Amino acid sequence: MGVTVHFEGRLKGAQAFSSLLLYVEEIGRAETLLTERVENAHAKLRRVREERPWDYMGPTKGILLYLHEDCEPLRLEFDRELYLQEWVKTQFAGVETHVRLIQILRDIKRFFRTFSVNDEGEYWESENKEALAEYIRRCNEAIAEFAAKNPRAQVKMKEPNGRLIDLIE
Repeated sequence: MGVTVHFEGRLKGAQAFSSLLLYVEEIGRAETLLTERVENAHAKLRRVREERPWDYMGPTKGILLYLHEDCEPLRLEFDRELYLQEWVKTQFAGVETHVRLIQILRDIKRFFRTFSVNDEGEYWESENKEALAEYIRRCNEAIAEFAAKNPRAQVKMKEPNGRLIDLIE
């Protein structure tokens, strides 16, 4: 449940990686958003291949962009082959944050050799803000209904890495 944008792709090369970092930092400065470069010698990235979970283990590098306190960070963390597979949950931050995320993904697509997006809110495909708002409303309503029936339920839990959990029973 929730409104999440999934995306993956492979950068065109080392120059595209450098240009992407500078571009995201420029967005951060222009919009007064926090950015954070990441580089790890040994990291574990959760991935899915052919609908099966698997973990990448190895060096990573990239950048995070924090769009809104109620939104997961846009994590552009690449493996050694400059491949990326990530997601951002936007539902608690609202329509405008979701739309801004999609705009950024459209802008950075030019740095990638291959790039695909799966937007559960369908804004990537439709650019229909009203339909997106209705989808977010329905998701939040379903979460609220479940939480009301389950007094021990917790909503919108943030993990230390910035990931959001819709609902914990």
